[in-house]
Amino acid sequence: MDILTLNCGSSSAKYQLYRWKEKRILAKGIVERVTIGGSFISHEVMGKEKVKMERECPTHKEAIALIMEMLIHPEHGVIDNVSQIQAVGHRAVHGGEKFKKSIIVNDEAMKTFKELADLAPLHNPPNIMGIEAAQQLIPNIPHMAIMDTAWHQTMPNFSYIYALPYEWYEKDHVRRYGFHGTSLLYIAKRASVLLGKDPFKTNIVSAHIGNGVSFNAVKNGVSFDTSMGFTPLEGAVMGTRVGDHDVGIDLYMMEKLGLSPSEMNKILNKKSGVLGITGKYTDRRDIEIAAKKGDERAKLAIEIEGYRGKKYIGSYMAALGHTDAIVFTAGVGEMSSTIRNKMVQGLEEFGVIIDPEKNELSRTRNAETDITGNGSKVKIFVIPTDEELVMTEDTVALLEGRYDVHTNFRYSFQDPHYVNRLREESFKKSLEKNPELLKIKAKIPGID
Repeated sequence: MDILTLNCGSSSAKYQLYRWKEKRILAKGIVERVTIGGSFISHEVMGKEKVKMERECPTHKEAIALIMEMLIHPEHGVIDNVSQIQAVGHRAVHGGEKFKKSIIVNDEAMKTFKELADLAPLHNPPNIMGIEAAQQLIPNIPHMAIMDTAWHQTMPNFSYIYALPYEWYEKDHVRRYGFHGTSLLYIAKRASVLLGKDPFKTNIVSAHIGNGVSFNAVKNGVSFDTSMGFTPLEGAVMGTRVGDHDVGIDLYMMEKLGLSPSEMNKILNKKSGVLGITGKYTDRRDIEIAAKKGDERAKLAIEIEGYRGKKYIGSYMAALGHTDAIVFTAGVGEMSSTIRNKMVQGLEEFGVIIDPEKNELSRTRNAETDITGNGSKVKIFVIPTDEELVMTEDTVALLEGRYDVHTNFRYSFQDPHYVNRLREESFKKSLEKNPELLKIKAKIPGID
């Protein structure tokens, strides 16, 4: 059984093809710069060198067609025909209150996604385009929607209700929803494995830091609170999103500059965050390079992002009462020792101590690492996320009629013996270049 997962962002399309019976990734990759010109695909097959091919993809339909072409390519492909794909799992960012778990896509679901598109303007529209394109290119098989918001359905009402007119919640469903659910679910389950604890007796603070950023308080194994809100705009400082701020500023500037709601929405979602601070950068790697060269606004962006992240970690530790671990994940969380350090510095009184040397070493997306310092009461892990595996497992379970909410469902990666073979192979190559990485590889109690 071969399962394809697709994660269509505003200008990208990530994919993974997984052979379920063998529990093996056949191929994975990403098409970048979709819709904006200069598109290219990075395609990786286990045991082979990564392949890059340039191809213009003005829409997500061309991007998905390119993915299909690579999967059956005579030299770089892994299957003979796309008919070998038995189901497709799609990332769906906003499910509102209607979808509390992953679903099989039908006309009614697509109608709801379109109605919710304005709530996640950077993600829901390309998610919808990706589903529709894949349905045209690979018809006659089930397509599943894996909900980003489903993980957060366990939040208590005092976490998700805003101090706004209550009828807005009753009539218009205005509430905190939270996002990055597939990533945060994976991180929470893996953290419990690394801690050697029952997942439903585990408290962690997760920091998913990429272009979008989510902090998540996980209490007794379920989402208790999260930084993103009604839309992905609320919360921490992000690549282009403003995060928490005084909404009075929006009203003031709209009146002062004569901005329409749609114009202000574009500014808050696409022209703010670290881009707004630096004036030109969204990639944290570029910001760190610029800061080292003396760019004061780049330095300021790092300080602001680190400080705001630390406030979220501290407040969530207070909300949990007891914290077993702080976990960093996603592109920046996995690769930026600078941002991680800024976010935990000063939390020593909370029992949080980072090891500077281990933190600096931890720049791999192929191993779970432990960067906890001596004497720390709280573990600090860096866990590469695997949204694609969550999507694959939900898709298979839906296909086989055994899927349920995560509190009643056990994933393969909750097994202490679970191994991601593709990552393990890549990590072995990294060890050949830098044997020191072995010092920070997280140990699994009872196994290592």
